[in-house]
Amino acid sequence: MNKDFLSLSDWNRSDLDKIFDLTRDLKAKQKQGEAHRLLAGKTLGMIFEKSSTRTRVSFEAGMFQLGGHALFLSSSNTQMGRGEPVKDTARCMARYVDGVMIRTFSQQVVEEFAAYCDVPVVNGLTDLYHPCQLMADIFTVMEHKGEYQNLRFCWIGDGNNMANSWINAATAFGFELRIATPKGYHPDADVMERATKQGANIIYTNDPREAARNAQVLSTDVWASMGQEAEQQKRQQDFVGYQINMDLLKLADPESVVMHCLPAHRDEEITDEVMESRHSIIYDQAENRLHVQKAIMATLMA
Repeated sequence: MNKDFLSLSDWNRSDLDKIFDLTRDLKAKQKQGEAHRLLAGKTLGMIFEKSSTRTRVSFEAGMFQLGGHALFLSSSNTQMGRGEPVKDTARCMARYVDGVMIRTFSQQVVEEFAAYCDVPVVNGLTDLYHPCQLMADIFTVMEHKGEYQNLRFCWIGDGNNMANSWINAATAFGFELRIATPKGYHPDADVMERATKQGANIIYTNDPREAARNAQVLSTDVWASMGQEAEQQKRQQDFVGYQINMDLLKLADPESVVMHCLPAHRDEEITDEVMESRHSIIYDQAENRLHVQKAIMATLMA
């Protein structure tokens, strides 16, 4: 089993399914008010170079529920934020804490940190991947649909870190994935090439209607991610037609479910009507960040 959780592509399906099994157990214990202090006396260092709501709260609350303690470190109050080499911070942090979660821009930073850090490192988000979110997404689908193997998933919108992570998930778990992005906004070429070589069942198109047809799971994200605010106006023009709305849902399976990793720009990439509809499992998805990440931390740090 891998020491770190940096990308779904680093893990095999069997070990990822074990994390889901533990997630199910930990969620049940919390709902029943049963103690599950698997990380009693342990400390998680949380390094944030990107702002966050759900990532910070879910990791910090999760660590507390597991009996441990979480330390919040923003780029404005760490030496890494002032230019200290990543490997120096990593070596020192490993002597203070039992695990590290990093939410930053570059995947290279996370991988370099993990290479020099002797304790487990979890990728809380980079511009390339968002693996914890995808684990929560798949787990939520399993709760609502009972499985993931025989479902048709689709991603509609930007070929961003979420799209890349969906590709890794389809490769690891073996389900069918359709991706629809505007021209020029495709997912990372290396990620797509690796998935193709590994035989992933992925269909790429520029037509969101084609991707949504008979799909049982639809997912999207904002059109302009953090750091792309200057491109907002252009992206709004380029992404016309890539909105998940009730008309698009008519093409999908009648019992389809819709996800969004949040925060959402309502009535932009997804309509308010869809978010409030019976198809939406968005807030179950958000809650499951807590439970899945607890299982990931317990798997790596217990």
